[in-house]
Amino acid sequence: MVRNAAPGSLERVSRPRLYEQLVEQLYSYIETAKLVPGDHLPAERELADRLGVSRATLSQALVALEVLGVIDVRHGAGAVLVYRPSIATVLKGLQEHKSRLPEITEARSTLEVKLASLAAARRTDEDLAAIDSALETMKDEISDGGKGAHGDELFHQVITSAARSPVLGQLMGFIAEMVLETRLESLGQPGRPEQSLASHHTIADAIRAQDPDGAAEAMRAHIALVSDVELLK
Repeated sequence: MVRNAAPGSLERVSRPRLYEQLVEQLYSYIETAKLVPGDHLPAERELADRLGVSRATLSQALVALEVLGVIDVRHGAGAVLVYRPSIATVLKGLQEHKSRLPEITEARSTLEVKLASLAAARRTDEDLAAIDSALETMKDEISDGGKGAHGDELFHQVITSAARSPVLGQLMGFIAEMVLETRLESLGQPGRPEQSLASHHTIADAIRAQDPDGAAEAMRAHIALVSDVELLK
């Protein structure tokens, strides 16, 4: 007589997200091809064709590897291998990173909204010139086909400086490396660099108008925008 297994003893296996599968395949390629630090991965178009996915989907996987420090994606040069951890280390790092993102967003919302408000109240003409320069840098990067990450970083640094709050500035410095993770992922989303630049202009306008409440609200909306990251879904 055949006995049936007891019900409720098994759980449904969740299907990995597509970008997670791509991360595994890309890393498998790195190992199979015996790439070493400094070697280039194939161009994005070639990788997307070989994997049978869109370049937008592939970009998510590349951003994940970039955030983990496995590759460095350089505009005009493609993805360059930085180091080769084990695949288990890569997947563990990816999971830890995903669980950390909401906390990074929470910290940014707490600190940067206040910094924007203070910057609007305390900014000088020199601060406004530095803000405009950062916006122009980001605009030029995007026009050249890049993500605008350097200009984005400069913009937020200038606002922190304009707030003239040493303690809040130190706290921002403490989370700077973690903020870089969210910056790379957010700007890797299709259309996000342009959206982020427009959002920066809204913040800058409020700071220029010496409107603390408006600057705080604009920064709050900006953090919500850049926190809408596909890897969290």
